[in-house]
Amino acid sequence: MRALVNYERAPFKVELREKPVPQIGDDDVLLSVRGVGVCGSDLHQWHASHSWSVNYPVTLGHEFAGIIVKAGRNVVGFTEGDRVVSETAASICGQCVYCRSGTYNLCPHRLGFGYGLDGAMAEFVRVPVRCLHRVPDNVPFEDAAMTEPGCVACNAVMELSRIMPGDTVVVLGPGTIGLMVLQMCRLCSPGTLVLVGTSRDKGRLEVGRRLGADLTIEADNENASERVMALGDGFGAHLIVDCVGVSTALKTALEMVRPAGQITKVGWGKEPLGFSLDPLVQKAATLQGSFSHTYRTWERVIGLMAGGRLDLSPMRRIFPLDDWENAFQTMDSLAIAKSVLIP
Repeated sequence: MRALVNYERAPFKVELREKPVPQIGDDDVLLSVRGVGVCGSDLHQWHASHSWSVNYPVTLGHEFAGIIVKAGRNVVGFTEGDRVVSETAASICGQCVYCRSGTYNLCPHRLGFGYGLDGAMAEFVRVPVRCLHRVPDNVPFEDAAMTEPGCVACNAVMELSRIMPGDTVVVLGPGTIGLMVLQMCRLCSPGTLVLVGTSRDKGRLEVGRRLGADLTIEADNENASERVMALGDGFGAHLIVDCVGVSTALKTALEMVRPAGQITKVGWGKEPLGFSLDPLVQKAATLQGSFSHTYRTWERVIGLMAGGRLDLSPMRRIFPLDDWENAFQTMDSLAIAKSVLIP
């Protein structure tokens, strides 16, 4: 089978290779991949700018959906021909306090598809049955392949953030996660919903307006903090969700959060902060980290998709697997928020 392999920690060490079809165990299924999203983390591994360990060589891809073509002998509840989407925790210990209490996304031994174990930028992928969720017939595979970033956003907004109808809410970063976060915030009926990017993000900011942003700001052309502080009662935003992969974005968030407000940080940034966190203390604000998702998040997001509550098509462009490099470059250029590969 064809598979897109990241084979070395150096820039652009990614190529299509022929690999054997994976062998499955008793508790696994073999999935025929029908759609796999390109994540910002895939681009980071392509550039060799990532901050996490990778088990080279590894097949990329952790946002995927497909059809079961083979099931292990212990698999119950799923059968050949089922349309499914997979969670990302390809391997967990199953014994630690986090696994046993349902927050297996925080398992210290967790390995994900696409960096720890082979992922789904391939014709077939081996998936533990515990990772599977059914995809309703009215959800196309290109939508189902975007469930994972939807779950990241849902966990950050609906499970870990305080948001009330009428709140001023700011989303930093109009990438895939930022646009998903925007839609999750919109479902919570904020008073004013703001999306912040840069002049390079013009196209993605326009998508954000289509998806419900009341105000978009190009932070390199105007003072984003001043614009936000001028809204409403002048005290700042009730909630800021930082979806930017640059550590200094947190400084902007600290400037525009209101006293007793909340900053939920989703974006990774390996650079040191280089600024004081005293404003967090002075404002008695909450700084909440958000990572990954669990079973209930996936069921919630699939339900939102099936009910037509999420608009995904403006965010993406579809490419065949053979055109992966164009898909990576187009997304990397910020021309689009999401590339989806079809093997």
